[in-house]
Amino acid sequence: MLSPRSLFQEILDHDESFRLFCSIAAGGEAQGGWENGRIAALAPADERDLAPKIARHGADEDKHGRIFRALLDKRGLDPVPVPPGTDYTMLLEKRGIGLAHDRLRSDEPLTVRDIIVYLAHSRVTEQRACEQMELLRRHFGDHPDVGRAVRMIARDEENHLAYCHEELLRLAAAGHGRTIQRALHACAWAEIRVHRDVSLAVMARMGRILGWTKVRSALVAAGIHAVYVHERLVGWRRMVTLSMPERRDALGTPAAPAPGPEPSGRAPTTSPAA
Repeated sequence: MLSPRSLFQEILDHDESFRLFCSIAAGGEAQGGWENGRIAALAPADERDLAPKIARHGADEDKHGRIFRALLDKRGLDPVPVPPGTDYTMLLEKRGIGLAHDRLRSDEPLTVRDIIVYLAHSRVTEQRACEQMELLRRHFGDHPDVGRAVRMIARDEENHLAYCHEELLRLAAAGHGRTIQRALHACAWAEIRVHRDVSLAVMARMGRILGWTKVRSALVAAGIHAVYVHERLVGWRRMVTLSMPERRDALGTPAAPAPGPEPSGRAPTTSPAA
């Protein structure tokens, strides 16, 4: 059965696939933490009130990275290098989405347009993250090993998405509506393609680790392509619309600490490396 639950359960139960999953997730979260930290430090004078929220966003991403590394530690596993084809954040940067890292490494203050580009990029990618974490929370929110981590990260992603909606609507009301829509559309189209490419790369590696048959691997790839076609036709619209969230000022408070280790009687499994 090729349901999202069964696929993730298979990944979760095998040390090497779980190791790759957590390593990829931790790398992406750490990258997001660095990016948000630099953006907060370089925020323009007109948007200095936004800087603490951007910093809070970065602190949450750093926390998520620590959570994924803690899940590896709990199983006695070391992280592995992130394969280039699975690096979601870097592939988006290569497509010109978001603020270039060279720009963030400089000491030149950002402009309001840069902040719009950052928020549009975050609004689109947080939509994806929110949906993925909600899927995991629905199926694994009560899991003894990963449940508490999944629930915390899912709540944070909801806060991040709410914050992006609210701040982009504020900037739209200040006269930046067309710039925001152009940025959202460019980000959405690029993200949909990158998400497909990364999903194919990750699942191909998982298939080799887990010993999937060619038929099973082909079915998984076909499902990924089907999602891509749907998003190209109609799904992209959910990424470019803006609505005032029920949760206002979602990042106006300090970040919550990462959860401590959960008790578990499950002994780490021993699986052959891919």
